[in-house]
Amino acid sequence: MSDVRIDDLPVRDELRGKSPYGAPQLDVPVRLNTNENPYPLPEPLVERITERVREAARTLNRYPDRDAVELRTRLAEYLTDTSGYQVGLADVWAANGSNEVIQQLLQTFGGPGRTAIGFEPSYSMHALISRGTGTGWISGPRNEDFTIDLPAAEQAIAEHRPDVVFVTTPNNPTGNAVPPETVLALYEAAQAAKPSMVVVDEAYIEFSHGDSLLPLLDGRPNLVISRTMSKAFGAAGLRLGYLAAHPAVVDAVQLVRLPYHLSAVTQATALAALEHTGTLLGYVEQLKAERDRLVTELREIGYEVTASDANFVQFGRFADSHEAWRKILDRGVLVRDNGVPGWLRVTAGTPEENDAFLDAVRALKKEQSQ
Repeated sequence: MSDVRIDDLPVRDELRGKSPYGAPQLDVPVRLNTNENPYPLPEPLVERITERVREAARTLNRYPDRDAVELRTRLAEYLTDTSGYQVGLADVWAANGSNEVIQQLLQTFGGPGRTAIGFEPSYSMHALISRGTGTGWISGPRNEDFTIDLPAAEQAIAEHRPDVVFVTTPNNPTGNAVPPETVLALYEAAQAAKPSMVVVDEAYIEFSHGDSLLPLLDGRPNLVISRTMSKAFGAAGLRLGYLAAHPAVVDAVQLVRLPYHLSAVTQATALAALEHTGTLLGYVEQLKAERDRLVTELREIGYEVTASDANFVQFGRFADSHEAWRKILDRGVLVRDNGVPGWLRVTAGTPEENDAFLDAVRALKKEQSQ
């Protein structure tokens, strides 16, 4: 049976020849390739998670709250407190990671005979989930500096009339933020072509120098803001994503959600984390400072660096980025070769991890200059 491959199976045509999403996890001293928060959860939060999960365990014979009312209420409070824009229970939906949020949006507003557009390079799961839901994918343009080419983007939207438009800010893998006026222009272009959903992926927004685009939701029922607890909350293992949008959008995605999709344990853990936002956002401030240090020192070493509003930095340029990735790995540091020609991406880690990375790329630069 070992000689049977995926393409030998009767898989859908749009999935043939594709590769699953993932980053290699190698046993090296410093792993800075998956944009994880490097700080373990503080012990008081671990204790609170234990308490909440213990409480939830007593009723695991029953289904969880299928509407996650308490969790969505707390998420709405978090969004309101951190953005200054009033968000309520009816405006928020939660799922198993922001990827499931994206999947539910595409199941609702995409699907066979419909299309989605994103501006690449960007988060590759937008394209993968589009294909997985039978939604046609259109790759939109960016400029040489990885900003969105707005005139060309508006033209592509007018030409293709997509049903879903993805805007990632801060953008993954490049790290740069998208100005609010660009998002507004794309929204207007999408509505002019035909009423389309515009999904703003803010997975890394807590690390940004600027503000969330949540206030843009006001008066724009076809706009969605997607978030995650994986990054700023240091809870990648939790798998909790959420969105903010007009209540009608929240009602719509419930048409495709699986019954009781968020387990009682997931809800309990997320609620515990939301009780400790002050401490967790303190870690974010440390990581922002380390991110800015990486940008500064990489430029001093002689690398090109894309301005970053995320918890990672894209740097280059390399004649052979995979060879550079391998040489950094040989020095005990794992970064991400994410397919952008000439560039690599490094996650901001602890000061000690970042020092090890900087030592490795200094040595690489010295070797290349000889």
